[in-house]
Amino acid sequence: MKNSDDGPVVESGTATGAEREFVPHRAYLEGLAYRMLGSVSDAQDIVQEAFVRWSGVDRAQVAEPRAFLTRVVTRLCLDQLKSARARREQYVGTWLPEPAVSPEPEDPAHDLSVALLLALERLSPLERAAFLLHDVFDVDYADVAATLERSEATCRQLAARAREHVRAERPRFEPSPDATERVVAAFQAAVASGDPAPLAQVLSEDVIFYADGGGKRLTALRPIYGREKVLRFLAGVSSKGGARSFSQVVRTQINGQPGFLLRGPEGVESIALCITGEQLTAFYHVRNPDKLRHLS
Repeated sequence: MKNSDDGPVVESGTATGAEREFVPHRAYLEGLAYRMLGSVSDAQDIVQEAFVRWSGVDRAQVAEPRAFLTRVVTRLCLDQLKSARARREQYVGTWLPEPAVSPEPEDPAHDLSVALLLALERLSPLERAAFLLHDVFDVDYADVAATLERSEATCRQLAARAREHVRAERPRFEPSPDATERVVAAFQAAVASGDPAPLAQVLSEDVIFYADGGGKRLTALRPIYGREKVLRFLAGVSSKGGARSFSQVVRTQINGQPGFLLRGPEGVESIALCITGEQLTAFYHVRNPDKLRHLS
């Protein structure tokens, strides 16, 4: 995961031993924490806390720094998820993860898609941790068991249950580059004209529009299902000047998917496009300003 904050900037020659040893692991740890929590800012805070703990241990006694740091970050995330679950139950409208933005496509092997993060959100914290550690970050079950303080057999069961749920959520057909460009061009034309009509030919019949305003900005409180309903919703937004109000529209990659950063009167917002096969199957629109601070 690429993001805008790589930790404290240290002038050449002034880094401590702890900082020099920690830096090679930072991106890996932020990727793990982000997938666990669905929040860029929380992931950065967790990794910074891991660095504080790393600085305070006798590092000469740590045989495998990455394994040690992985354990620290996972346990910190599990602690945070206990309180996060209660907050999410009271969340206003649809919850979406904070957008992870990168100008370059992510490695497909390192899935960051919103669909994956939503699937992880429906798992228990232990299932999420077991699946991510073993299936995504290639941690062997012995180390997963040590991290989660459970038996290897239990960790295998946790990961297997999680795997079933995640497989059901993943797109069955990856889009071709041509299909991606066609969908992106249709979206850009719709935003530029303020008319959703260019999207009609690229939307799947069962397309879903997810929007997250968090009760802080006006948007649909529930997902909108189906091509006709999505087009009607977008036409309604356009009729109120929504699409034409953007002063800046920047194409980028959001959670490894084609997307856009949109700047309007209320500030920045993001939209990721899920393309399956030849068609656009889901929009993920984040308007909650609390989830966009790292993009401001």
